[in-house]
Amino acid sequence: MKILKLVVEGFRSLRHLSWEPSDLNVLIGPNASGKSNILRAIELLAVSAKGQLGKHIQKAGGMEPLVWDGKAEEIEMSVKTSPIEKDRSIERVSLTYELNLKRIGGTSSYRVEKELLGNYYKVEKKESRDPFKMIHRLRQQAKVFDEQERALTAPEESVPEEESLLSLAAGPFTQNHLIPPVQAYLSSWAVYHDVHVNQDASIRQAVIAKHEKRVEPDGQNLVSVMHTLYTTDREFKKDINLAMKAAFGDDFEELLFPPAADQRIQLRVRWKSLEREQTAADLSDGTLRFLFLLTVLASPSPATLVAIDEPETGLHPAMLPIVAEYAADAARRTQVILTTHSPQLLDAFKDMRPTTTVVKWHEGETILEKLDGAKLDRWLKEYTLGILFRSGELEGGLEDIPAHAKVAESKMTYGNVMENRP
Repeated sequence: MKILKLVVEGFRSLRHLSWEPSDLNVLIGPNASGKSNILRAIELLAVSAKGQLGKHIQKAGGMEPLVWDGKAEEIEMSVKTSPIEKDRSIERVSLTYELNLKRIGGTSSYRVEKELLGNYYKVEKKESRDPFKMIHRLRQQAKVFDEQERALTAPEESVPEEESLLSLAAGPFTQNHLIPPVQAYLSSWAVYHDVHVNQDASIRQAVIAKHEKRVEPDGQNLVSVMHTLYTTDREFKKDINLAMKAAFGDDFEELLFPPAADQRIQLRVRWKSLEREQTAADLSDGTLRFLFLLTVLASPSPATLVAIDEPETGLHPAMLPIVAEYAADAARRTQVILTTHSPQLLDAFKDMRPTTTVVKWHEGETILEKLDGAKLDRWLKEYTLGILFRSGELEGGLEDIPAHAKVAESKMTYGNVMENRP
């Protein structure tokens, strides 16, 4: 499954937003344009599917900082996904999940006002059919439909106002086998914002050995995940070693996970030029961030959606082509979304051609412009995405060639970066 269309209204700077992402996506734009808010909207849907909506909104300070301009009355979100399955008689065209959070008066409290999960499909003969609802909720009036479209009505007192019905209806006794995969798909989205790598961060400490294969959104279980995958999956170990050698040269030898006290393990890096291994506590911030990105993107079983906010943070520009390559490879297994300010990262994609969307701030709200079509192709024959971004042409809209003088100047001052990188 993957997102075919995301619609968000009334959330932070996303007053009216509609976006159709592809497998590999890059969001670009100036500071405060709303790039991170798109990831936060995705994160809100994920925590809702997990049944953690109440804690998430409470941690954010309630509804007031979440609604557009602090005054919108509701947040409406809709995600249309690709099919779960196909069988001989029915071609399932899409799944649509809708969630409406209603602000209660002028307070920061809320309730789930509406919720819908529908299976939109056509039979082989292309006859039109009405949507098959799997979940339908209006406030605390909640119904779950089985596969014969029979409604099971939940007692109103059993439906919490602050949590989604989807998070409750996907239990082991559900009578609709399509609901659990949708809940699992949404709840396993992983959105990575700022991963803390300061000296006191857990990511630098010895951890209790635990079998984990997926990095949590805060990134602090990185050592445990790396230990699991690096020591059990040959391809993952090979990918990590290749990336580390590409970034640091032949001086890199391998990663080690020696035992520490109290059944804990450490992350260490062995360098050929040093007798003593370097512990995670001694690694630079950039090296830890690089290992984090590699682990997320090289995972053999990644999250159903991986979104990373500004992956270039703290990295040397020479590392960005490696990140781009691993992101493109990850997009073969899952949907990948990156936000960036970095022309170097855009240039690093070269022929991989991610779906690039310009995020702009206009009259108090975030608007999107997807870069595609013949006009973009003409520009890219002369200039890279990074050069266009650096020049400001992407933010202003793609005008017809010939390019303005500032693009040509940008090409002269920046055009040799990729050729000269190690």
